[in-house]
Amino acid sequence: VKAEEWGTFLHCKGQVFADFAEIRSEIEKETERSSGDNKGISPEPIHLKIFSPKVLNLTLVDLPGITKVPVGDQPEDIEAQVYEMIQSFISNPNSLILAVSPANSDLATSEALKLARDVDPEGRRTLLVVSKLDLMDAGTDALEVLLGRVIPVRLGIIGVVNRSQHDINTQKSLEDSLRGEQAFLQRHYPSLAARCGSRYLARTLSRLLMHHIRDCLPELKSRVTALSGQYQARLSGYGQPVEDHSATLLQIVTKFASDYCNTIDGTPRYIQTTELCGGARICYIFHETFGRTLQSIEPLGGLTELDILTAIRNATGPRPALFVPEISFELLVKRQIKRLEEPSLRCVELVHEELQRIIQHCSSYSTQELLRFPKLHDSIVEVVTALLRKRLPVTNEMVHHLVAIELAYINTKHPDFSDAAQVSASVNSQQAEGLDGGKRWKNDRAVEERAPSSGFGSPSKGQAINLLDTALPPSRRLTTREQRDCEVIQRLIKSYFLIVRKSIQDSVPKAVMHFLVNFVKERLQSELVGQLYKQTLMHQLLVESADTAQQRDEVAHMLEALQKANNIISEIRETHLW
Repeated sequence: VKAEEWGTFLHCKGQVFADFAEIRSEIEKETERSSGDNKGISPEPIHLKIFSPKVLNLTLVDLPGITKVPVGDQPEDIEAQVYEMIQSFISNPNSLILAVSPANSDLATSEALKLARDVDPEGRRTLLVVSKLDLMDAGTDALEVLLGRVIPVRLGIIGVVNRSQHDINTQKSLEDSLRGEQAFLQRHYPSLAARCGSRYLARTLSRLLMHHIRDCLPELKSRVTALSGQYQARLSGYGQPVEDHSATLLQIVTKFASDYCNTIDGTPRYIQTTELCGGARICYIFHETFGRTLQSIEPLGGLTELDILTAIRNATGPRPALFVPEISFELLVKRQIKRLEEPSLRCVELVHEELQRIIQHCSSYSTQELLRFPKLHDSIVEVVTALLRKRLPVTNEMVHHLVAIELAYINTKHPDFSDAAQVSASVNSQQAEGLDGGKRWKNDRAVEERAPSSGFGSPSKGQAINLLDTALPPSRRLTTREQRDCEVIQRLIKSYFLIVRKSIQDSVPKAVMHFLVNFVKERLQSELVGQLYKQTLMHQLLVESADTAQQRDEVAHMLEALQKANNIISEIRETHLW
């Protein structure tokens, strides 16, 4: 049979105390555990809940009095610690302040009233309790104080008579103490007896609390509603205990694949505001990072006039050339086009890294159910990573082929290669001018023959002859024809290189999207299902973490309490107020 009155402690979960002597003893034990047995203090509260038909619905916080001089194990800054502890509770605008001051001391020096007025200067939530009415000097009383003529208090002043230390030592019951208090008030304060005493104080506190709750109702309701939404979201995140493993696994895998693809497409459930991610970052890689890198590659970068002239001579073989050999243009332009391969492969690598980052993004923000199943989470990450790793060499090979295709055939008839015809016409015109001005060419050759030059002049006596000396020293000035030939090749290389660079800048992103990004999007779900949807793996993958079930229960209980609080708040306006 359940007792009429009982109590429970928060630190003793599941234990019920039906004997109030045991409750008193447990309070002493817990106080010694947290504060020691020599008057120490601790900010850690002791939570006690009393169930009784004789008490009203109240939450009472019993705070310590201000200690000026430390005693026992109390620290040197005991006054500051107690002051800070009291302030942390009474500064809450939703709390009522019960300022207790003894009747046998000057009310003007009351520390309790001073602290209350610091946080409640208008006195809207402060009630004064005058204790120890039975300990006043002979011939004096507290009538003027109780009537509010000494210091007025907005919510009122109530006098009480508590049990003395002798009553506590002799274990005087609370019922006897309340009867003795009422008898004392009838004898000494008959006109105020009905508005004093512990019972009247309890009713007044309950009434004030109801009025205060009603005044704070809009804010309280908003806070309770907000908290209910937060805890409902947390409870939904924990999910229900797994009953159908097949359906649960398929649902989580499908949701992850959907979130992954939506992040790439730019339609995720949670939009990042701190940095680019997913499809937006892939777009940035294509058009900003990769595009700027290609634009920074100069068509003639790393190619000197000496390189061009050497290539022209190598292309003519043993016969002096009358015209610029076309093969020299092809050799040199292929060398420049080859430089586009490295940034193209780097573009593939950056997109691959971003696809890896999307896995963590979906795990952390989009698919919260994965947090319940660590093994399933790790398995999904492993499968997606393996799929990306498998597609990376295929994409790299395709990009390599794109550059190789450009190198395989130099299309001088390309519709955008208009410079080729202009250069050809210019060369023919200059050749014609050369026939008419043959004397000038001869003069140039004569100047060359007379000019002393190492590598072309006759060796001095006693100097060894090296037939492999550089045919064209960098220090020698170019002839008019050599200068013209260099300009022709440079114009052709620049024109054709820009055509190829434009083509590579367009084709590489397309290849990456087709062979890597879209391939992964299209096959992600089927790959996950094929690798994970197996009867032998389901029970292993859907094992919850150790604390998930406990947290789910705690959140469910808190949500139930908030729903009850919300119902109570909704009914307050219909509650009878004394």
